Amino acid sequence: MDDKMSIMVVDDEEIVRESLFHWFKKYGYVVETASSGFEALDKLEKYPFQLLFVDIKMPGMDGIELLEKVKAEYPDTIVIIITAYGSIESAVKAMRIGASDYLLKPFKPDQLALVMERASHQKRLLFEHDYLKGRLEKITRFDNIIGQSPAMEHIFDLIPEVAQSDSSILLLGETGTGKELVAKAIHAKSRRAHLPFIAINCGALPDTLLESELFGHQKGVFTGATHARKGFLEVVSGGTLFLDEIGEISPKMQIDLLRVLEEKKITSIGSREPVDVDFRLLSATSQDLGKRITDGSFREDFFYRINVIMIDIPPLKKRKEDIPLLIHHFLEKYGHETTKQVDRVTRDATELLKRYDWPGNVRELENAVERAVVLSQSRTLGIKDFAFLRSSPAALSRPLSLQEVEKQHIQQILEEYSWNVTQASKALEINRVTLHKKIKRFNLERST
Repeated sequence: MDDKMSIMVVDDEEIVRESLFHWFKKYGYVVETASSGFEALDKLEKYPFQLLFVDIKMPGMDGIELLEKVKAEYPDTIVIIITAYGSIESAVKAMRIGASDYLLKPFKPDQLALVMERASHQKRLLFEHDYLKGRLEKITRFDNIIGQSPAMEHIFDLIPEVAQSDSSILLLGETGTGKELVAKAIHAKSRRAHLPFIAINCGALPDTLLESELFGHQKGVFTGATHARKGFLEVVSGGTLFLDEIGEISPKMQIDLLRVLEEKKITSIGSREPVDVDFRLLSATSQDLGKRITDGSFREDFFYRINVIMIDIPPLKKRKEDIPLLIHHFLEKYGHETTKQVDRVTRDATELLKRYDWPGNVRELENAVERAVVLSQSRTLGIKDFAFLRSSPAALSRPLSLQEVEKQHIQQILEEYSWNVTQASKALEINRVTLHKKIKRFNLERST
């Protein structure tokens, strides 16, 4: 980890800001200054400073209030209080709230160096904690399957159990719920984990091409067959075959696959020589196969052969408590991919995303977060960054209450007037005191 942390000095005294700025610059730190708590919060929204030096006595918003806001919104940010000898009690109070250390005025270079050494040590501990936490999450979340809802906890419990057998598994769930991720997790926990995992979307291939892909063909057996090719049923030997949208395959292909599952042999197109195959079959569908069996388009004997074990993956609208976790995961993912410093979503925006029905499930949520990150000009994503969801064909899952309508309207007006309370209160036709009370009551916060 690089010990050269990004630093912001927050002090209303210019001489203090300038002296600390030049000291940190001299030793190669990324450093910025702010003359007030309000300015510091604005800059924190745009750049993730790792360390803040905060004067405890400032007009408007003092150091204690700024500390409380920083710890509430950016809990991993290290805050060091700057105080005079006569304010030691305030410094102690600040450390109870969450400050990591304090620096006494007037300070000497060796005192500042000691404080920085302790801050660097704390940052290393935080880094190691995050690294170990990340490693643990990768182990327990089964290859990016993220959730804390009872439904997902049940699936987490099922995966290692069903992975140990070779029985066929049928994964049920709407499009975008993560059926392939569950299939990969089962393979990764199985004794076949070191062997191939091959996924085929049956709905994306016409029947003749699917047959060739699965069974292979001999040279010259049809136009374009310029050389012999092994099918995936042979290539996957020893591993796991995942057939997505298996409800799309024809009755003939169902018969052919049923024979393979029972005999463990295949014959490529144009050949008469059977070849032994060994693989585990995992299948998935978003269709109601019961109805397909009733109307005669899906064979009952094939259904029972692929459905020894069934796992039903719930749609996102039935596990909305997982949405904040998923948002955080996608923020990290696309923050790294786009190299944009976007790491927060406001409470109001999170509530908006939790109310939305997500017909496209986790895949749609990921797309929404990626779009918002790419287009955002701020470190924080707010309601306006997800405004495109309102014009989506899918409506919000429930009507807003009168209080929610008022809250969103006030937030919108504040954003339109760049949080100029005087102008916003005039637009809302209320006085500034009333607007301040509503901001506090609804816990509104700036999103840009």
